[in-house]
Amino acid sequence: MRPWRIRDRELLPVVQGGMGVGVSAGGLAGAVAALGGVGTVSSVDLRRLHPDLMAQTRHLESGKEPDARERINAANLVALDREIQRARLISQGRGMVAVNIMKALSAYEIYVRQSLESGADAVVVGAGLPLDLPELAKDHPETALIPILSDARGVQLIVKKWEKKGRLPDAIVIEHPRLAGGHLGAAKVADLQDPRFNFENVIPQSLEFFKSAGLEGKIPLIAAGGISSRKDILRLQGLGASAVQMGTAFAVTLECDADPAFKQVLANATPEDVVEFISVAGLPARGVRTHWLNKYLRVEPKLKAVAHVKERCNMAFDCLAHCGLRDGKADMGQFCIDQQLAHAWEGDQQRGLFFRGAGSLPFGKDIRSVHDLVSWMVTGNRPAEPVPSDAFKTGALA
Repeated sequence: MRPWRIRDRELLPVVQGGMGVGVSAGGLAGAVAALGGVGTVSSVDLRRLHPDLMAQTRHLESGKEPDARERINAANLVALDREIQRARLISQGRGMVAVNIMKALSAYEIYVRQSLESGADAVVVGAGLPLDLPELAKDHPETALIPILSDARGVQLIVKKWEKKGRLPDAIVIEHPRLAGGHLGAAKVADLQDPRFNFENVIPQSLEFFKSAGLEGKIPLIAAGGISSRKDILRLQGLGASAVQMGTAFAVTLECDADPAFKQVLANATPEDVVEFISVAGLPARGVRTHWLNKYLRVEPKLKAVAHVKERCNMAFDCLAHCGLRDGKADMGQFCIDQQLAHAWEGDQQRGLFFRGAGSLPFGKDIRSVHDLVSWMVTGNRPAEPVPSDAFKTGALA
């Protein structure tokens, strides 16, 4: 197994994916970075992790105050800065602390700017093509920029567009929509099985493009989706990936910032429990078929039949630039995603939407530490007890 390099840093080839609302905040991201990997804070609605910020803004969700959106967004920026600093404190300069920001968010630009100003080592953007990211980060050349894409065509588009702006991606996440959790990089659910997304196709095709464009060896690829063992990492490195990204495997660790009940729902889910559907963001998504999702899927046709434009966002801060519920889009989901994801983060199995990847988990139903997970992924040896962090020095990789 090879370590990988980004921005002259040698890291373990393990990246923790961004998971919101509140699932991957400073605690989880810092724990992963402290071991020499990339820990990722999800930027969405982080005020929920801070009682003082919720006390200041919860009443604004009614939308009765004209500046509700601005005040909620301001609280979320404070929370984002706090979580970045918390991750940096925990990591003590080791690894990298990244922030994941969805392009589909209405506050996308201000989250990017805050992440840069707060000293994130990397900004990772998915759920849309971040063609404007080089301009937004032009005053922060020291920060790594990492788009999330799903096929070789997207890789070529981003690289060519960014190159004209004088910037190359510092790495690219290749996320397989048939295997990943949460929002997926395909136009519709039927496309999830398209072979163009297979790692065996995307990675070699992307590397061939880099070679033809004179960029060989300059843009590391990070494979994401369905990774659960050291064998998976070795296979993907054999295809040409430099590292792998895992989400659900880190969501069920002790250090994950969500409620213990959230972790149990993901860990106990069987393959039959995992279902694909269209999110309110208009993208295919994958989650656990819990009470709320079961009920929603039953009534979805009726909700879509009466879809209409709403006067305002349910939560008064318009988390998405385009929202099926708020904008009355009958071809998109008809629920409040921030509200449902927040219920999941709280561990509410009756009302929560629990995003999950399609694959098996490294420790099955066990909730283990980040130390244990990274140790097993890197060494292939199942740890009986938590291992000390100095066991993860990149020079010790076999």
